[in-house]
Amino acid sequence: MPTKPEILKRNTVAKSRLFRADELHLKFSNGEQRIYEKLCSGGPGAVLMVPMLDDSTVLMVREYAGGLEDYHLALPKGAIDKGETPEQAANRELKEEVGYGAGKIHWLKSIHLSPAYMEHKINVLLMRDLYAEKLPGDEPEPIEVVPCNIDDLLALVMRDEVIEGRTIAALFMAKAWLESQ
Repeated sequence: MPTKPEILKRNTVAKSRLFRADELHLKFSNGEQRIYEKLCSGGPGAVLMVPMLDDSTVLMVREYAGGLEDYHLALPKGAIDKGETPEQAANRELKEEVGYGAGKIHWLKSIHLSPAYMEHKINVLLMRDLYAEKLPGDEPEPIEVVPCNIDDLLALVMRDEVIEGRTIAALFMAKAWLESQ
């Protein structure tokens, strides 16, 4: 295992309502020095839910993405509030975004989107034994819930509107986990 570089200096170079960018001055074990930039996470983290209505039906959401300036089809996700566990946050977010709670919640994995320059990670949770329950959310418009068949997973992830890497990875993990049970 390589020796981690020494952080010589850390500066915040940009900050917005959503993001903070830090500059890291690093010294590697071979003496080389570099400056890396990274987007830092704020708060306790996030959750991404794979809500299974039944053995074949996953509930996805069509929502607006500012980075795309368009709508896309993805799994529901949201922030973990201070004091919440990932499971509590996932159940709350599912009720807010999809209108269901889960009787069974299985944590699958924490994944990072771009670890080379982003600190952000998201917890992927499989939600089963769904029951109808709606909580008010903070979305700017109603979210369209789209039932999708997970049996032909490749066809699902190859749809033009399914483009988010976290969603695609989570669907494959959930399908494999379900088949192993």
